[in-house]
Parts: sequence; C-alpha cells; structure tokens
Amino acid sequence: MRMKLILASILTFFGCGQTSEKNKGQLDNDKKLKMDIDKGFQIDQPNIFVPWNIDEKTLTDLFKGQDLKHVTTGYYNINCTSLDSLNCMLGFHFDPRSKGRLNELEFFRMNYDNQQKSFDEFQNAFTNYFGQPSSTTKGNEGFNNYEWRLNNVQIVHYVFDRFGPEEHMRIKKLK
Repeated sequence: MRMKLILASILTFFGCGQTSEKNKGQLDNDKKLKMDIDKGFQIDQPNIFVPWNIDEKTLTDLFKGQDLKHVTTGYYNINCTSLDSLNCMLGFHFDPRSKGRLNELEFFRMNYDNQQKSFDEFQNAFTNYFGQPSSTTKGNEGFNNYEWRLNNVQIVHYVFDRFGPEEHMRIKKLK
C-alpha cells in the first residue's frame, strides 16, 4: 500500500497522475502575475530575479554577498522571502548535476514541527500568487496533491511517506 501511494505521488509530480478535480489555473489567465515564471523566479528578500537555464557560476554571481550555500554538486540553497511573504529555504537544482542548468526550485523548511501549518502556509502562498491549481488529486497522510501548469512550468505540492511524512513544494521548468 505504501509503495502504491509513493508511486501515485511520483506520477502526479511528473504530470502522469489522474486528476480528481479540475480547477481553473493560471493558463486560464485568471490572475496577472508579478513575474514571468516562464523566464525565471523573483525572490523578494534578497531582491534577486533568478532566470531558468543558468549555470552554477551565474547563480553564485547573482547571489554574491548573500548567504547562498553550496550543498553539493548541482545543488544550492538559501533562506529567503518570496511570493510576497513566504519565508522559507529555497533550493536550486541543476540538471545534470555536474555542469548542468537550473531547472528546478525546491521550497522547504528546516523544521516541520507542525506539518499541517507548513502545508497550509505553502499552499496559501502559492494559490494567492499563482491562482487556483490546475489539478487536485487525493494525496497521502491526509493532504491533497496540487499541481499548477503555467505554460512550460510545473508547480507541485504534496506530502508522501518517506520515513514519515515529507512535504514537497517544487517549481520545475519543463523542456
């Protein structure tokens, strides 16, 4: 049963899951965005626009003088504020990991003492900013899975059981 739930979450992340509810999303132009998510992501604090498909050197140059941490090859993170008031850690993923290009952002916290509060805060911030998700499916651990499709960008938010509940809030540039 646990494997079935993990597989359903992974399929939803890659856009292959079945939707149980179809909502109006950003593709329906129901909300004017403050950033062109198809070009990159705007961080409020520090005030930096991060374009998609940049290399690691360009990322480190953008964050010169900031507390950007190099975690491992192809992965960096920073504590920041974005989407008007969402304060969290932001991870930058490069593909391939060595000499790759930025193609995914990961929003997370260092502390998940209150999983419901964290999930609601992420969900509210993304819904307020990007509009209603394009699809909602039944998820795991009592949480729904949400997906936004914004032109060539996919945003997903879900929880799955990986040694306990693990929240995923990600933006991925599709090819």
